Amino acid sequence: MKKSEKDPKGGLTAAGRKRFAREEGAHLKPGVKKRVAEMTPEEMKRKGSWAVRFYGREELPALQDAAGRPTRFALSAAAWGEPVPKTAAAARRIAAKGKRLLERYRKTRSK
Repeated sequence: MKKSEKDPKGGLTAAGRKRFAREEGAHLKPGVKKRVAEMTPEEMKRKGSWAVRFYGREELPALQDAAGRPTRFALSAAAWGEPVPKTAAAARRIAAKGKRLLERYRKTRSK
């Protein structure tokens, strides 16, 4: 991937998402950065699913490189409006927030 297709703060730029769609056929959307109160049920589902999928893994990939800089994996949190986790505990907090979002989404669907 070209440097212009990766956002240095985390995630992909619009050009990166467009390239991914062209090459893989997937239609990626940017991360949801809204506050919970402002989210639609679909946004709650997307963000919750992302958080649990990324940071709820049994074994987490490295969050920092050898020089102490955050990895692309850790920076993905910034693309979703979350603080960049420096420790496994911080990553687990993001996963817990994701579980709460999914639960809130399920409650809105059952009404």
